[in-house]
Amino acid sequence: MSEPRTYSVEIAGMQRELPLLEVAAGVHIAIFNMLGDTLIVKGAAAALAEKLEHKPGDVIVTAEAKSIPLAYELSALTGLPYVVLRKSYKPYMGDAISATTHSITTGSEQTLFLDEKDRLLIDGNYVILVDDVVSTGSTLQGMKSVIEQSRGKISAVAAVFTEGDKDWSEVVSLGNLPVFTD
Repeated sequence: MSEPRTYSVEIAGMQRELPLLEVAAGVHIAIFNMLGDTLIVKGAAAALAEKLEHKPGDVIVTAEAKSIPLAYELSALTGLPYVVLRKSYKPYMGDAISATTHSITTGSEQTLFLDEKDRLLIDGNYVILVDDVVSTGSTLQGMKSVIEQSRGKISAVAAVFTEGDKDWSEVVSLGNLPVFTD
């Protein structure tokens, strides 16, 4: 069996090998999954907190699921509450706000829902959007739509990585992952 192709990255002084996944014919991306990697979550959150230090913020918002530990750790470091936009509606969420996106990792449409109880944390407040990787910008657009519908003011967008050669200058990140073509 051949050894899988990987891409080496450094995150907050720590090395990781990211597996490459073919997402289209001849197109591969490095898959960053920090779930269960406590050292990476803590290191990335500390590095992002430092970069976000002078951005106004009242609440941190992320989309379910891989960036939840990052949002939690940023919350612990900054003292700001965090909100998770869910990918499925539950009856307890009440009068939720939603936006539909197209995910590159799942290859399908998904809807982001803001729980009614969390709307007050966003209404009129400064929001820092957090994601693990910003690749196409679709999830980011969905998050922005939910925040705008909730009358929040987006003060910063932060991610561990951006991906590809799109202009990601609006995103505070720790690095950029290339897109590989055969």
